[in-house]
Amino acid sequence: MMIIGICGGTGSGKTTVSQRILENISRERVAYLQHDSYYRNLGEMPLELRHQINFDHPDALDNELFLGHVRSLRAGESIAMPVYDFARHERRQETIRVDPSPILLLEGILIFVDAALRELMDLRIFVDTADDLRFIRRLQRDVTERGRSVDLVIRQYLATVRPMHEQFVEPSKRFADVIIPEGGHNEVGIDLITGRIQAQLLVQPRSDRVAQG
Repeated sequence: MMIIGICGGTGSGKTTVSQRILENISRERVAYLQHDSYYRNLGEMPLELRHQINFDHPDALDNELFLGHVRSLRAGESIAMPVYDFARHERRQETIRVDPSPILLLEGILIFVDAALRELMDLRIFVDTADDLRFIRRLQRDVTERGRSVDLVIRQYLATVRPMHEQFVEPSKRFADVIIPEGGHNEVGIDLITGRIQAQLLVQPRSDRVAQG
């Protein structure tokens, strides 16, 4: 199994890069985990207090579960990936079954912060995008997809998103093997990464290829 980590600030284009890789390789050959799905469950906390949590700090994520799921997939075991409700800041009851595949794609703003997680990755990619573009994308996403108000998004960005980016996300860039400017719009960068993954699939032991279909 080849484990690929895709990191970058909020709104940098990580998900777009991930989706392009999935399209170029074959979704049947790739297991895909988003770190965002592993936010800690705050269902027992009053909703007004949930909005005050710093969701851009590493402690907001259940990294123990995420790391355990990565190790399980690498060992050939299926996992039950949590489903997170971003409007209410709590996990839903349902989960998504993820089966092991030749390629494991990990995506998140903080996946390079944890040394144990980094060491499991065969390829680390950082998506680097200008701050103003990232903020605009986050504003659009949170209002249209996550039920947030414009005022709440702006206050959260100034209070936690920007300072946490400067403290944790930007410094983690030094752990990247590849830096892609402008995310999903960088055709050359995506083509190079896709080529590397396809080459890895070709040299994968035949027994593994047969086992994965």
